[in-house]
Amino acid sequence: MHNDLKSAVVELSYGKAANAALKRALSEFPDSILFGEDVALPGGVFGITKGLQADFGSERVFDTPISETAMLGTAVGAAMTGIRPIVEIMWVDFSLVAMDQIVNQAANIRYVSAGRLSAPLTIRTQQGALPGSCAQHSQNLEALYAHIPGLRVGVPATAQDAYSMLLAAVKSDDPALIIENRGLYYGAAQNVEIDGEIERTEGASIARAGNDVTVVVWGAMLFRVLEAAEELASKHGISVEVINARWIAPFDWSTLDHSVRKTRHLLIVHEANQTGGFGAEIAAQVQEKHFRTLSAPVQRLGTPDVRMPAAAHLQEALIPDVKKICDAVLMLNRPE
Repeated sequence: MHNDLKSAVVELSYGKAANAALKRALSEFPDSILFGEDVALPGGVFGITKGLQADFGSERVFDTPISETAMLGTAVGAAMTGIRPIVEIMWVDFSLVAMDQIVNQAANIRYVSAGRLSAPLTIRTQQGALPGSCAQHSQNLEALYAHIPGLRVGVPATAQDAYSMLLAAVKSDDPALIIENRGLYYGAAQNVEIDGEIERTEGASIARAGNDVTVVVWGAMLFRVLEAAEELASKHGISVEVINARWIAPFDWSTLDHSVRKTRHLLIVHEANQTGGFGAEIAAQVQEKHFRTLSAPVQRLGTPDVRMPAAAHLQEALIPDVKKICDAVLMLNRPE
């Protein structure tokens, strides 16, 4: 479809990269529509859909009532008829209201129809704690959805991720959940390749090459891990390889396996609380496959199993920071 396209590089913030991806999706996929609470004239609660109704009209970009159940139920039905709905759910916490539509319906359509039907549905949402976010607006739920066969689950970290992964989701014929992070929306502009080939809904990337310890991470925690890797290299001479997982489902086991065979150490870092986080699945599979290769047991670093407070200083005490990441790597890489 895009074989003749050549990518250009522009500077975009994370939020503007997502907006650019939506604009391209609506331009190149005439069967795509975009809807959700306040996504049209207001441009979304975070401004990510700003200007899209003006460009594509109210029949393709429109607001909905405050009902996640209705939004996702409508999207599932529309997707079964060949439309490509892009639905914005303001907070991932609110997606729980529509679990039946996502888990029992969208994820099952291809299977229960024996492949006769598909659900090319994209759900855009965001997660993570910021100062002032309360317990119903700060959860990280990627592991919950990664548990469901039939769903694609992506967690973009960089502006390039925000652009490329969202486009991949819209192009995919499977239901895809893109979980952004509102703490990244208004960050500094980054170089983003646009207008090139649309990638598949899979694949991790090596954010930093290294030889001593592998750290796998996704979403906003990537930048704290990269900062920790710099400190570990300069102060302790430890070479950390950082993997930006990007897609939690399907997970890129090949990239992780190759890195673990090289470094023989693995630390998993995520903002989600530790018990039942996706890091547990990674740890289990790596221990099973690389037990005789590893020089130390796989370690996880997540948020403690508590409800997230609204106060900034309490959030910082809970969420993994640079010091906690450095301490975890040092403990993992200590001389035997």
